Amino acid sequence: MKILVISDTHIPHRAKDLPREIWEIAQKVDMVVHAGDFTTKEVLVELQSINPEVKAVWGNMDEPELVEILPEKLVFEVEGKKIGVTHGSGAPWRIEKRVMEKFQDEKLDELIFGHSHQALMKREKDLLLFNPGS
Repeated sequence: MKILVISDTHIPHRAKDLPREIWEIAQKVDMVVHAGDFTTKEVLVELQSINPEVKAVWGNMDEPELVEILPEKLVFEVEGKKIGVTHGSGAPWRIEKRVMEKFQDEKLDELIFGHSHQALMKREKDLLLFNPGS
């Protein structure tokens, strides 16, 4: 299974649109995971129109309509792996600890988050932490 993981797209406030390559990849993968800060609902709707398997959470910069329809955190399984998704909050330092605390009652294999705009992939014991950056 191929999954596109993105976050902090901030369309149209920080960029007019996603790069063409992202839209092309989104059409080819089995699932798209967005870790929040779409900014506007239009990006979510467009992603869903080209790939019906979109998993997403809201971020601190998302408009109220997105906060109403998306969860703050999400847990789902893919090929036997339990994956958690949240946006994150606060300053970039110690963000990993804060996002892990949101799922302290879950036994996750992977945890996807955003917010810091800094790409990260590292293991914390048995947990893979992944932030795609902005």
